[in-house]
Amino acid sequence: MHPTFLSVGGWIRRATVAATNNIVLPRKWRASLQTATRTAALALALLCGLSPAYAERIKDLASIAGVRDNQLLGYGLVVGLNGTGDKTGQTPFTLQSLKSMLAQYGVTIPPNINPQLKNVAAVSIQATLPPFAKPGQTIDVTVSSLGNAKSLRGGSLLMSPLKGADGQVYAIAQGELVVGGLGVDGGDGSSIVINIPSVGRIPNGATVERVVNNAFNMTDQLVLNLHRPDFTTAQRLAKAINDKFGAGAASAIDAVSIKIAAPSDPSQRVTLMSMLENLEVDPGDAPARIVVNSRTGTVVIGSHVTVMPAAVSHGSLTVSITADPIISQPEGFSRGETRVVPRSNIDVSQESNRMFEFKRGVTLNEIVQAINQVGAAPGDLVAILEALKQAGALRAELVII
Repeated sequence: MHPTFLSVGGWIRRATVAATNNIVLPRKWRASLQTATRTAALALALLCGLSPAYAERIKDLASIAGVRDNQLLGYGLVVGLNGTGDKTGQTPFTLQSLKSMLAQYGVTIPPNINPQLKNVAAVSIQATLPPFAKPGQTIDVTVSSLGNAKSLRGGSLLMSPLKGADGQVYAIAQGELVVGGLGVDGGDGSSIVINIPSVGRIPNGATVERVVNNAFNMTDQLVLNLHRPDFTTAQRLAKAINDKFGAGAASAIDAVSIKIAAPSDPSQRVTLMSMLENLEVDPGDAPARIVVNSRTGTVVIGSHVTVMPAAVSHGSLTVSITADPIISQPEGFSRGETRVVPRSNIDVSQESNRMFEFKRGVTLNEIVQAINQVGAAPGDLVAILEALKQAGALRAELVII
């Protein structure tokens, strides 16, 4: 007895199976098989055509409302300059500040004495106080000349308070300056300046003295603010949080803010934020936008920029007018007079116009290729984009900076 094999249409004998056999299936089986094949092919095509999702962490998309940097500002004196400080005769506030500082240490300068110093400079001091900074921690400061000091290289900043917008002192700055610029003057009045020698930095040059309270532990909820307003991103972020912590944990308030229920215990709140900021969310697509820097010719085109049907001509027209006067000499024994007759020659030449056409739905790559093919310079490119926008063919926001 020969073994049998299961077939689609019934049972077939092993002896009847050969490479040249044509197995004819019943009509209903053939239709079912064709439908299944088409369905599988369509599913494969959809899977192959899907764009990869680029998920980002919440910490890269949003920040906690009320938890921010604070700017500090101060005034002080830089001393120890090698003859490159303020000319105190031209900057009286420098000498006034020096006298005030010396008076605090019991040193009095007679009113009629105005020393001409060249190694002191009046400066402004700027610093950024990060959130959660605690007393005793250090922050960097930037020191900038206020007077006519030529260079702050080699100088030392005397102890100076740094105040916030409320007038309170939040840090104390002091230390040696690091200056990246260089300035040299010659005896004949010539000078060489490299970078900016009148601005310097003091790494870890200020010590924090006061804590700035923020909204992290003040309420029973936290609010995340997106760096870029987008309704899609806000909705997806709230959904990702609800999927992780349960329904109702988060809700989108608007295109920027997402409200999150938070525990009252500070340690649990820190744990919650640690888990939240590492959640990955697929942000919404950026709006179609073209950014143009008209001064430098820099053009940045977003990936979703498209155009409607349009044609653009790119060329130049040259008009040349030349004057070549001639002398008109009459024939002999005639009554004519010798005269100078002006003769002008006008030549109009035009470079071959170059025109390219945009089809409906043209994308970024085709726009760049078409504009490059006509050899457009950055200035021409800006003009072309502005013309397309005015014609209503550019489906994008055009931002000129």
